[in-house]
Amino acid sequence: MHQLLTWIVEPGFLASAPVRTAALIGGIVAVVSAIAGVFTVMRGQSFAGHALGDVAAAGGSGALLIGLTPLTGFLGLGIIGAGTMDLIGVQRVRGRDLATGIVLGAAIGLTALFLYLDTTASATTGATQQVLFGSIFTTTSTTIPVITAFSLLATGVIAVIWRPLLLATVSPDIAAARGVPVRLVGVAYLVTLAIAVALSSLTIGAILSTALLIGPAATALRLTRRTGTALLAACVTGVAATWAGILLAYDSYYWGAAREGLPVSFFIVAVIFTAYLLAGCRKAARPRDAAPADDAARDQAAA
Repeated sequence: MHQLLTWIVEPGFLASAPVRTAALIGGIVAVVSAIAGVFTVMRGQSFAGHALGDVAAAGGSGALLIGLTPLTGFLGLGIIGAGTMDLIGVQRVRGRDLATGIVLGAAIGLTALFLYLDTTASATTGATQQVLFGSIFTTTSTTIPVITAFSLLATGVIAVIWRPLLLATVSPDIAAARGVPVRLVGVAYLVTLAIAVALSSLTIGAILSTALLIGPAATALRLTRRTGTALLAACVTGVAATWAGILLAYDSYYWGAAREGLPVSFFIVAVIFTAYLLAGCRKAARPRDAAPADDAARDQAAA
């Protein structure tokens, strides 16, 4: 067993301060992303999560342009983008998609402008890599309190509204008939989603943040029909994929063909994609007469 661990884990892995910081931050972010991601998949708002990733890219590149940390831009503009999507959107799915598309287009345009200015009109180096694909190994431990605070805020909001959110997710009409403030619950969910996307942008970059948001959640919902179990499975999948990605990225420094190491975002996304495919194989092997996930969630919310 010792020889196996020595072969898998390269020397100095656990003794490296950047690795320990990355593992802590990555684990926290993976949990928040998984919790928000389960409801995102169930609500069919993966497009909104992708749009907020581009909004976070605009915020991160704009923050670098004025001398702030990318995390500040990720969070600030992400929350503003979530509010804008709710402001110009309506309750119907078509209206939500329209609002999401408008915000997405504006965010991509701003990202292109800010990244151009970052590389031509300022002394910022590596802005594109840092914003779009993440730089978790260069994240300092001073950001841990901020990340922890926003993570607790996001999970706290979900904990408070999870039952009306679940009911509004599976049946908005029933939720409205029972007096649930569907619009307010939707706004709170979007803010939580924006925070999750902003934090995952710090881990694997804004352009790939949707993978950490959607992948573990979609994998979990392939394995179980119960919302609580899906939340737990998504958290475990997200944390495992993040830590595995960090380990593989660190090990890649010792591979002959990768002298500077491969990006951690690539490995995290690859592990998540593999887990999703494996979950699909198990789903195909299950009995076909199992109740759909939405039916189980509807019964649980109604209870």
